[in-house]
Amino acid sequence: MTTLPTTELFGLDNLPYGIASKPGHAPHVVARLGDQAIDLAGLATDAGGDAWVDAWSQSTLNSFAAQGRPSWRAARAWLRDTLRDESRADIVRARLHPLGELTMHLPIAVADYVDFYASEHHATNAGMIFRPDGTALTPNWKHLPIGYHGRSGTVVVSGTDIVRPCGQRKTPADAAPTFGPSIRLDFEAELGFVVGGDTAIGTRVRVDDAADHLFGVGLFNDWSARDIQGWEYVPLGPFLGKSFASSLAAWVTPMEALSTAKFDAPQQDPQPLPYLRGDDLFGLDIAIEVELNGTVVSRPPYSTMYWSPTQMLAHLTVNGASLRTGDLFASGTVSGAQPDQRGSLLELAWSGQEPLQLPGGSTRSFLQDGDVVTLRATAPGTDGGRIGLGEVTGRILPARSN
Repeated sequence: MTTLPTTELFGLDNLPYGIASKPGHAPHVVARLGDQAIDLAGLATDAGGDAWVDAWSQSTLNSFAAQGRPSWRAARAWLRDTLRDESRADIVRARLHPLGELTMHLPIAVADYVDFYASEHHATNAGMIFRPDGTALTPNWKHLPIGYHGRSGTVVVSGTDIVRPCGQRKTPADAAPTFGPSIRLDFEAELGFVVGGDTAIGTRVRVDDAADHLFGVGLFNDWSARDIQGWEYVPLGPFLGKSFASSLAAWVTPMEALSTAKFDAPQQDPQPLPYLRGDDLFGLDIAIEVELNGTVVSRPPYSTMYWSPTQMLAHLTVNGASLRTGDLFASGTVSGAQPDQRGSLLELAWSGQEPLQLPGGSTRSFLQDGDVVTLRATAPGTDGGRIGLGEVTGRILPARSN
């Protein structure tokens, strides 16, 4: 398997947003164009984008995301027009900076973080692994998008090292739990959705209004300590097995850039309850690659996901829970129907029963110290061809003794 090309994936039909800084300068909003980043506040000051100068001068995307969908669309249209305008070429050129000269930062100040479980293939595989003598899918799975609240303070930007977590572990063969570093550390290939626009407590967002709050997407790795998770999750679900770190790409792709990637979601059976129905139910044709130590080990297709992002957001708020700009919700592990489309080592190595073969004769059942996991993805572009999602990568460091 070869990795995806990167040279032509970040053109005018993409323009993802991020937060970058140069030595001695404060972080601010940029957009990516090829292997360069555009200083958006500077460009807006020079080229008449006054409506966005303040928001684009901030150290997170939150202020811009709070402006709402009409502003997001207008800003994108202005930026594309400005970059196409040959009379402004010198102005644009003065605000371009090579990516190699910049430090990328977490693109949003994460308000709340929720992780869903929206892939039927992943849920089925996990059910077969953990409940081999029972039904793979739980009775509620096709009636609601299952999710859990994670820890927003441990969402980190791509490139951040991941320290192996410690915690309690107990296998069925153990007489009592033990404490120590996780020995079943895993990745999960996911897509993260960034929310813009606050709502009031006690209100809910309908499926057909959810897109007004979907600012953009970024690749997401929900690192998981399967042994810690397995001992703790009954009856309340994931806790320390998930909360130690989650990695978000440095680049957030606007939803509008993915308009060609959207397709009508297939009919769900059984039909969900009325609050999960609507006209704006869609899937996304996003092709993900998972690379482990330089070798692509999986290609999970986001197009196979069962629950639409608009259903996830509607379900998240149906009890009256409010939204805050900077909220982040992830899709859950993306897995397809084929063995080489599984989005976690838990599935690829079938919980250690079928170790994954790597070049040079090495194998992996779970991640080892020093392993580097990188997620990349592409989608159909609005102007033809394909666009790229910013990669998310992380290296595993040994557990700390204190």
